[in-house]
Amino acid sequence: MTTRDPSDTVLRTTYPVEVLMHRNVLEKFLRYVAIDTQSDEGSETSPSSAKQLDLARLLKKELEELGLKNVSLDQYGYVMAELPANTEKKIPTIGFIAHMDTSPDMPGANVKPRIIENYDGKDILLNKDLDLWIRVGDFPEIKQYKGQTLIVTDGTTLLGADDKAGVAEIMTAIEYLVKHPEIKHGTIKVAFTPDEEVGRGVDHFDVEKFGADFAYTMDGGAIGELEYENFNAAMATITIQGRNIHPGYAKDRMKNALLIGMELNALLPVEQRPEFTVGYEGFFHIMRFDGTVEKATVKYIIRDHDRTKFEEKKRFMTDAVAFINRKFGDGIATLELKDQYFNMREKVEPVFHIVETAKKAMELCDVEPRVVPIRGGTDGSRLSYMGLPCPNIFAGGHNFHGKLEYVVVESMEKATAVILKIIDLYTKKK
Repeated sequence: MTTRDPSDTVLRTTYPVEVLMHRNVLEKFLRYVAIDTQSDEGSETSPSSAKQLDLARLLKKELEELGLKNVSLDQYGYVMAELPANTEKKIPTIGFIAHMDTSPDMPGANVKPRIIENYDGKDILLNKDLDLWIRVGDFPEIKQYKGQTLIVTDGTTLLGADDKAGVAEIMTAIEYLVKHPEIKHGTIKVAFTPDEEVGRGVDHFDVEKFGADFAYTMDGGAIGELEYENFNAAMATITIQGRNIHPGYAKDRMKNALLIGMELNALLPVEQRPEFTVGYEGFFHIMRFDGTVEKATVKYIIRDHDRTKFEEKKRFMTDAVAFINRKFGDGIATLELKDQYFNMREKVEPVFHIVETAKKAMELCDVEPRVVPIRGGTDGSRLSYMGLPCPNIFAGGHNFHGKLEYVVVESMEKATAVILKIIDLYTKKK
């Protein structure tokens, strides 16, 4: 196993096409992760952090230099562009989308990626001073990448593969098409969005302006992932108004908001917590519990792929809060329940050819498709309900949102090839 500094990565025109694409997607990725684009969940602006515009302006410039048409960067931080068709054949307009921001869960500034060539399949030391490792025992899936090229962090920041890997793959594919005009294609749209990590990625996305018949988000994880199902999602915020009395005189008078919140949580089914669920199993997840004896706030997210079970979970939460009010007094607990997004499957199934084409594209690129439900959401889930059906394709990263994040360069190369193959398959359809 050898490692090297990313600064010695160069694009040499004497290399075969496969190596050129490998180096091109790698160079772009390293350039993009050097820009801090961490979104801010506490901000009310759009984009939520001004620094996301640094990458947006760079992408706009690169798209213009490639000669794309209708390149724009709007006031909300959305970058859009069009690669016009180079054939008169009637072909659907296909979109490819990735988000520019990185998660607020971990620092995204001063990212110091390290390239590990010919990975030996063993534990990886990220930071000697912190004694921080990616251990095969904890992440056995990493063994499948033995012999390949990994990019890891230095253990002090996230990497940014979520979703700068997707950004780099789309940009590499578009550049390849521009440089190879002999490859026929229909109109291709690209978009790069802000604030996906704080749940506001498509709040201001102009579907009509984008103008695609359907699209793909390049925002998945391991190689082969193809997703057209995601959670139905809701947020529950319970405010508990207690009554604080001096503990020496509290008998039959005190109402401890903290204890009432704990009792509320105990009403929810233990087996439906995230740590006990997998696949299509939904959950109640307590995210935050703040307060004092006098007043407390509890926040949950509610998730389920099945719409009926999702609605049942929301009713269960409503009933639990009602029980608390019956026991401790009307108005003790106030519930704010807000839907966040819904399962895109309902909107994708009527145009299922977009999933079948993606599967075929993967197979033709020697990638085994793994159709799995997203245990979360993507920009594509909301876009599908905005009139733009939008399944999700792998981008090649692992361990998102943390210092153990890594991405596999060969997976990024394959994702780029899948983009090109999807375009090719629709061009050749009769």
